[in-house]
Amino acid sequence: MNLRRCEQGASRRDFLALSSLAAVGGFARRLPALGQAQETVVTFKELRDKVGIFIARGGTIGWYVSSDAVAAIDSQYPDTAKICLDGLNRRSGNHRIDYLLITHYHGDHTAGNGVFRPVTGKIVAHERVPELQRQAAAQQKSEAAQTYPDTVFSREWTGDLGKEQVRMEHFGPAHTGGDAIVRFERADIVHMGDLVFNRRHPYIDRPAGASIAGWIQVLEKIAGRFSGDTLYIYGHAQQGWEVTGRKDDLLYQRDYFSALLERVRAEIKAGKSREQVTGSTEALRGFPDHGPLNARVLQAAYDELAPAA
Repeated sequence: MNLRRCEQGASRRDFLALSSLAAVGGFARRLPALGQAQETVVTFKELRDKVGIFIARGGTIGWYVSSDAVAAIDSQYPDTAKICLDGLNRRSGNHRIDYLLITHYHGDHTAGNGVFRPVTGKIVAHERVPELQRQAAAQQKSEAAQTYPDTVFSREWTGDLGKEQVRMEHFGPAHTGGDAIVRFERADIVHMGDLVFNRRHPYIDRPAGASIAGWIQVLEKIAGRFSGDTLYIYGHAQQGWEVTGRKDDLLYQRDYFSALLERVRAEIKAGKSREQVTGSTEALRGFPDHGPLNARVLQAAYDELAPAA
């Protein structure tokens, strides 16, 4: 699916139109760009066994709707959270959201929390999420706009969704210091949050505890934990690539990071400065789908490796 995203919201007319479409099943629709060069593509789609995805702006929202339970994973932004919540309400007959499950603290996954809060039982996240969310809000002067998790865990948390069980797990530092995956046990679907940027250069949040070496280990652990039939949901994807996939995508992401560290390590060993390493943005060998590297990725790799050089 060719998805285009932008930083514009939708009008009330779009909310109502999209909500009505959600009542009759999956849909995809473009929201007007409102003066911008691009428009937002909104997708509401069931994957299997009452688990689906919502795509608009920011990280992919996962959802579960049955006759006796409803859950959502991440919340994007307030405007798109409203569209998603309207769609869930239509599907569930306005059933209360049992759980809003947060994969990590970044604003494109949490800024819509306040929209879900009034109709949600628990907002669940790894124990570092509230701390990191508060730090980011203080820097951005956006404290008043924040809604924080009320239930946190260190390694693992499980929730009851009637015929379905949901499990959250933290495997260690990776994209941030507080990432969690979410697994729907019966459906055998795992939401990876931003642990996978499918064929797209990732954001490596070192100030929040990210570790490329740790990310490699986390991906290997997850790929080894589940079967070849497991379906994965990703936070982001390159244009033209899907936000769902199989184990091979996790291992491809792992290999990307291994190649990145190998390249930067060799350049440090050759005596190149930080400026020289981060200024050479030619594509990573073996990963042409990603296009040219960017300085942000190279800086993260350099800063992780340089102290040990």
